[in-house]
Amino acid sequence: MAITLSPRRMGWHVSPVGILAACVIAFWAVIAVIGPWIAPHPPGEIVDYDFFGPLTAQYPMGTDYLGRDMLSRVLAGARYTVGISLAAVLIAVSAGVVLGMAAAVTGGWVDTVISRVLDAISSIPSKLFGLVVVAAIGSSIPVLIGVLAVVYTPGSYRFARALAVNVNTMDYVTVARARGERTAYLIRHEILPNILGPVLADMGLRFVFIVLLLSGLSFLGLGVQPPHADWGSLVRENMGGLSFGAPAVLMPSVAIATLTISVNLMIDNLPTRIRDRSD
Repeated sequence: MAITLSPRRMGWHVSPVGILAACVIAFWAVIAVIGPWIAPHPPGEIVDYDFFGPLTAQYPMGTDYLGRDMLSRVLAGARYTVGISLAAVLIAVSAGVVLGMAAAVTGGWVDTVISRVLDAISSIPSKLFGLVVVAAIGSSIPVLIGVLAVVYTPGSYRFARALAVNVNTMDYVTVARARGERTAYLIRHEILPNILGPVLADMGLRFVFIVLLLSGLSFLGLGVQPPHADWGSLVRENMGGLSFGAPAVLMPSVAIATLTISVNLMIDNLPTRIRDRSD
């Protein structure tokens, strides 16, 4: 007799809200890749002499303060917002998880030194740190990725270390250590698989924080520089149209909101098995 294994039978329950949120995230991920190629106009081309134009069939998101097509600029800006944030969160979480597991397994002065250094970094307000570094070095995509990664590595480290300390006391880790396994083996085969679910959930939250910090830096003029623009830059340069209710200032704000809210909803509606581990 054939046995059908469904997600619910295996202990997984996928919420419709989570599926919808995942679809929105997947949409923006695809747009980040193909956006510049499907944009109806070059992002920097002035296509209309009516600045802050309304929503029309020709310009579905209106035009900006120079008469450029906002749909094209939002599509092109997705690559910078999503790409920079994804690169930064991958670096931050990878570094934080590796350091956290190493500190938990090794202990002693290694744990103390790593913890104190990262605590010193985390004591600096994130926006202030970003403003100082970007203003001193200059704004470029590698600098932005590095700043965002450094800002959020300490939080990822603390989270991973707390999980790894709990796992490190389990019997199977004690047995592996007793049979002479090295630290690298313990980290790779015993600890990492057992903290991966919560780490992925934490990475989603840090991605949201990085998107918001990047948008804040761009809003202050220290993010992605012209002629390129991310969503935060689009909001800043079109702030003059806010009093007119211009779509040019609303559309990039909606894009930021849909991405960040969808990531939060997806994390809140993770399959029950992953969520239980995270709790």
